Amino acid sequence: MEQVGFIVWRESVEALLVVGILYAWLRDDPGGRRGLPWLWGGVACGLVLAGLLALVLLGMASWLSDTGQEWFQALMALAACILVVQMVAWMRAHGRGLKRELQTGAGTMVRRNRWWGLLALVMIAVAREGSETVVFLYGVILSSRDEGRLASMLAAGLIGFGAALLTFWVLQLGGRLITWRRFFKVTEILLLLLAGALLVSATDRLISLEVLPTLVDPAWDTSWLLDTAGGLGKVLADFAGYRAYPALSQVLIWLAYWVVALGVLRRASRPAAAQPGSPVGDSAA
Repeated sequence: MEQVGFIVWRESVEALLVVGILYAWLRDDPGGRRGLPWLWGGVACGLVLAGLLALVLLGMASWLSDTGQEWFQALMALAACILVVQMVAWMRAHGRGLKRELQTGAGTMVRRNRWWGLLALVMIAVAREGSETVVFLYGVILSSRDEGRLASMLAAGLIGFGAALLTFWVLQLGGRLITWRRFFKVTEILLLLLAGALLVSATDRLISLEVLPTLVDPAWDTSWLLDTAGGLGKVLADFAGYRAYPALSQVLIWLAYWVVALGVLRRASRPAAAQPGSPVGDSAA
């Protein structure tokens, strides 16, 4: 449940940031106020697109056989892992210029009275965050091997969204302790840990399908020290992919993931480091 709440919280804050930047700019620009209805229309359309994706995923899973569902669940966990890394890298590369890019794009639409273009801009931004949330949540729910606790997951999602609204309000107030820069740094680490957990859960299913060799099984047994049945062990299992008795292939894949992820982030940081100015969040909206 903690994973569901965290994903909804993090993705909702990012979506609120995008909408907040555009809302504040349109509200303060005399010619842009006419675009506010189109802004909210874009938000609605983006949410509809994300909802349609969720229905497609649910429909695909219901059509598959038991073995097909195992494959589908493994692939969804892998896709969610890749999307997490891609999202973190994208924000690191474009975060500093996000506010400027959004305002420039919106300004072009306003000057040319292309309100459908403004709607499309907002729709794409919201649909991107919403679709990422759908894929992440789907991967997390399937990898948990406990698809029946729908009410708990829904409650966790609502709590996460409520926490996102509160977080966005606090960040907009400004302050030295809680800033947009620190928010993205901390959640970036947590997202990468969660992506690693999704990758390990995918390897669990691939091993059960006898597609991925174990090499050595188990590579070790630390259940006597830190069991995954509850407490800290379960938290580490959910958020970092910890296994008390992993197969050697899982350990090697997990290590390779971190090498690749850190390399991707280092590469994404190069253009961002060359850009002057403060991060988008420190002065957003």
